[in-house]
Amino acid sequence: MTEILRVENLIKYFPVHGGFWGREIGRVHAVNDVSFSLKSSETLGIVGESGCGKSTLGRTLLRLYEADSGKVYFKNQNLLDLSKRDLRQMRRDFQMIFQDPNESLNSRQTVESILSEPLEIHGVGDRQSRKEVVKSLLAKVGLPESAGIRYPHEFSGGQRQRIGIARAIALSPSLIVCDEPVSALDVSIQSQVLNLLLKLQSEMQLSYIFIAHNLAVVRHISDRVAVMYLGEIVEITDADSIYSQPLHPYTKALISAVPTPDPSHTTERIVLKGDVPSPFDPPFGCAFHPRCPHAVDQCKREKPVMRDFNGHQVACHLAETL
Repeated sequence: MTEILRVENLIKYFPVHGGFWGREIGRVHAVNDVSFSLKSSETLGIVGESGCGKSTLGRTLLRLYEADSGKVYFKNQNLLDLSKRDLRQMRRDFQMIFQDPNESLNSRQTVESILSEPLEIHGVGDRQSRKEVVKSLLAKVGLPESAGIRYPHEFSGGQRQRIGIARAIALSPSLIVCDEPVSALDVSIQSQVLNLLLKLQSEMQLSYIFIAHNLAVVRHISDRVAVMYLGEIVEITDADSIYSQPLHPYTKALISAVPTPDPSHTTERIVLKGDVPSPFDPPFGCAFHPRCPHAVDQCKREKPVMRDFNGHQVACHLAETL
């Protein structure tokens, strides 16, 4: 498979203002020196606790947030160097599915208008041909043709997310960033939406970045998994290895919390001490060391670099010994 996306040393900070004059008094380190790659027709799952920077990473990749530094190569073009005009043309080839369809769908537009809008913006076809495309999109996501004349509030949460998916694939993109697309849905509906995403990926050769905090969901849909902590990727490898042989202490704690349907299979729960440090003032050295049960002095002094263990990458000083 060819490489479709390569991210190098991506950084996104949010300034914090305070004082009488509203001056910048610090920065929130939302995405801190993140690097990874994605192949065509591959799904990379990104997991971590709430507030670790997953959603900010997804939005920064697509320039919904402007990065402070780094490079994002999409089909060998650095998106961060593109003008607004060139970026608008490129947006046909990458889209986003948002977590809450209530917020991302315009309640004043019919479904047909919502799905026709990206086609109109990019000058695809005439009015009649766009109607045919909308019918095709509704069929692809399992909604009836009559859904086109209705409004988003007339649908269930799962159906609204299907509309959001239809809008994301309207321009036949190569890459879709899925920002927790099933976290607001019932468990039974989650599986239907996940299976729909897998079906569309097979039919359209889509590449996904799938952001979620539910590790069971990520395992079901992902080829590889990246674990984020406090704005950094601390471990990345194939989905099977991340669950069977996690190397980073944080990943091990996350995996230990995943419930298993087999009552005879028990695992020792790893309970992390303390709270997640503030991204406004991240710890020196390894960001995880204040909560790590194995931390040594080196972890407090030196930031670990990402190392490769036969394709299994981890940023931990103690990876060989744990």
